[in-house]
Amino acid sequence: MTELKGYLRDFRLHVPKVISECPGIGIFGRTIRSVLFSTDVSIIRNSNADAIIAVYPFTPQPVITQAVMLAADAPVFVGIGGGLTKGERVIGLGKHAEYQGASGVVVNAPTADETISALKTQLDIPVIVTVVSERDDIAKRLAAGAEILNISAAAKTPELVRKIRADFPQVPIIATGGPTEESMRETIAAGADAITWTPPSNGEVFRDVMEAYRQNKAHP
Repeated sequence: MTELKGYLRDFRLHVPKVISECPGIGIFGRTIRSVLFSTDVSIIRNSNADAIIAVYPFTPQPVITQAVMLAADAPVFVGIGGGLTKGERVIGLGKHAEYQGASGVVVNAPTADETISALKTQLDIPVIVTVVSERDDIAKRLAAGAEILNISAAAKTPELVRKIRADFPQVPIIATGGPTEESMRETIAAGADAITWTPPSNGEVFRDVMEAYRQNKAHP
């Protein structure tokens, strides 16, 4: 493949190449293998990830969703709560996210099955349910309407992916890949269809740039 680059925009974040080994998840005509975990619009705008997962520890707010989607040139999966934010508010946020242009909504592990069912009946975009431990009842989640599982179990993620994949061979799985290519490859081998990648922060990227400038060197 011939790749065209620009001088100014060539400096950007590239997802680890190992993620290309994922089989991928087909959503609205796109194949999603790499999913960037960030709400930093400058990072989102300057990444080559296939999709963005915009989840954060605060009450979901449509203004944040809109800012992320305005910056992104890739599909965005939007966090709509399920832990602190519950019930009808989650459903309302899900509808609003779809109207704003989200390609999927993500609910937290504590979300009630009834809420997942309500989202499934009212939205025309995938409902992505977060799984954090082997205690989660995957069969009930799928029966309620979960269409994609987002597995985030820290160091136990590959083990949990392997177990779920054995029990549910067809379910689409997004999983956290960990900090190294080896951990990502292990998660892919366990059965993940797509990998969530946490990029360096804005400050970390800037640190290298500023260090080059201090040494009177060109932009890295």
